[in-house]
Amino acid sequence: MDSPGLFVLLCLVIFGQAAASSAEEITWSYTGLIGQSEWSEYFPDCGGTYQSPVDVITTQTRFDPSLTRVTPLGYSQHGNQPFTLYNNGHTAIIVMPEWMGLEGLPWFFTAVQLHLHWGNGGPNQRGSEHTMNGISADAELHVVHYNSELYPNMSAAMTQKDGLAVLGILIVTGEETNPAFNNILNYLSRIKHFGQKVFIPAFDIQSLLPEDLGRYYRYNGSLTTPPCYQSVIWTVFHERVQISKAQLLKLETILYSSKAEDPEKMLLQDNYRATQALNQRVIYTSFSAESGKELSSGEVTAIVIGVMCGCVGLAVIVRFIVKTIRFFKVLHRETVVVNSSTSSWDILHNNRPAPMPRINEPEKDKQKKQDLVLNSTSEAERRDEASPSCKTEP
Repeated sequence: MDSPGLFVLLCLVIFGQAAASSAEEITWSYTGLIGQSEWSEYFPDCGGTYQSPVDVITTQTRFDPSLTRVTPLGYSQHGNQPFTLYNNGHTAIIVMPEWMGLEGLPWFFTAVQLHLHWGNGGPNQRGSEHTMNGISADAELHVVHYNSELYPNMSAAMTQKDGLAVLGILIVTGEETNPAFNNILNYLSRIKHFGQKVFIPAFDIQSLLPEDLGRYYRYNGSLTTPPCYQSVIWTVFHERVQISKAQLLKLETILYSSKAEDPEKMLLQDNYRATQALNQRVIYTSFSAESGKELSSGEVTAIVIGVMCGCVGLAVIVRFIVKTIRFFKVLHRETVVVNSSTSSWDILHNNRPAPMPRINEPEKDKQKKQDLVLNSTSEAERRDEASPSCKTEP
């Protein structure tokens, strides 16, 4: 190769290295000079057609029966080594041990790190990156893995379309405290500023996840922060995880995106990216619409109370029916006995001679007199008949 060619090649190499170095040194943010709307100018992939997060419109999802339950491996086997928790100026990150991984996808994915996204606690509360039917959750947890079957490390995998797998867990607030999240929140005060790092006691990572790992939404997307590589297989769980309002407040108000020595302190808030267009992508679900219907706690309570009342009502009805049957049985038995007694009396009554009519005393005397008269008359007649026969004898 001649000298001009070597010179051009050397210039290209130097220019490429300078461009890569400048890209790495670019300080992006969610708002400001290099905010979300400017990301694509400095990170071309951020303007791609397979970007994340997205709004999951549940009526437009497609059921895929081949999607099996996601299975975390080693999440509960944290060992005795502490975890590393640090503030990178954009979020709080926990480095996960390499023995943790994920099954249930086409390849095995090795765990790398987990981090959180949240809002600012304002009246128009939003904090999650993914939304469901246009509705945001209060925060979102991401657990990042790389395809260790095809690629040697995270750096090599993150630029490939099948290189990463991220679990998305939507977080909502309630009255009860979630002890699992205190394993992170209790140590945020020790990494208040950008660049600070601390070792924390190891804990069960799976306790941060929802109980139901079988119902989720799956689509192909990207990292939600620059450089926005379109290399992520997303799994967004249908079931949400709950933390208390006090826990969310701690997450929203403790960390700073500025360094400790910076004169201007900037709270680390609203570290979520706006939802991106689907661009003809299909979001698949591991569950049918019927099985995916979610019930609120009030609906569940109402169902339980309704079932209990139904059982009590059924028991009362059965008892009433049994008592009614017994009553009619007893009544029937008594009726048979009474009818039998009445029939016997009627038979005896019909066999008795008819009673003689009673005659009053005056009538008796009159009758006797009439009898005497009749008797006297009859006797005189008999005498008269006897007399002539005596005179004709010789």
